[in-house]
Amino acid sequence: MATGRTYSDRCGIARALDVVGERWALLVVRELLLGPKRFTDLRAGLPHVSPDVLSQRLRELEAAGVVARRTLPPPAGARVYELTDWGQELQPAIIQLARWGARAPVPAGDAGLGVDSAVIALLTLFDPGAAGDLSASYELRLSDQRLRARVSGGRLDVSRGSADRPDATIDTDPETLAAVLWHGRELAEALRSGRLEIEGSRAAAGRFLKLFPLPND
Repeated sequence: MATGRTYSDRCGIARALDVVGERWALLVVRELLLGPKRFTDLRAGLPHVSPDVLSQRLRELEAAGVVARRTLPPPAGARVYELTDWGQELQPAIIQLARWGARAPVPAGDAGLGVDSAVIALLTLFDPGAAGDLSASYELRLSDQRLRARVSGGRLDVSRGSADRPDATIDTDPETLAAVLWHGRELAEALRSGRLEIEGSRAAAGRFLKLFPLPND
């Protein structure tokens, strides 16, 4: 159990919420789905959580067996947080929750879209039928982060790091990517503006960008 509070209910949903139901807990898991992060990286991905609350959630999730800490080998030597195997099993539930939440109102004001949030949106809205027999690899350069994406067998897999000889590289920021995918911005206009750049096969990149339709109302 992540905290001393409990629903005192034997239902699996209640027991799951005992572990990850505290505020920010599931968003911490979201930030770690694509791979390990340092504390400072987690803070960057969750700018509205205080350092003390983030530290508390990490301690709780670690105590519950959802998150683990380790130190990277030299020369990095940094301490990072990562999901355990049990924590990684939350991915399908988070993807389904994100799909359900995609129909909810968008927050007012200047609520931004982080890199991990953008990638979770890709995983959430990926359409295997639209992918068909596509087999291609991509490198996504979103802001200052690089991610490798692979579409094959009607599946999309994304992880942190550079891709080895990708069919196409898409270099942009999360907001521009979202605008092109879901908010009516034309790809050609984004390319002309310089906010989105493509290296390699434009056809492969164009097909990739058509794989993420919004859900029907």
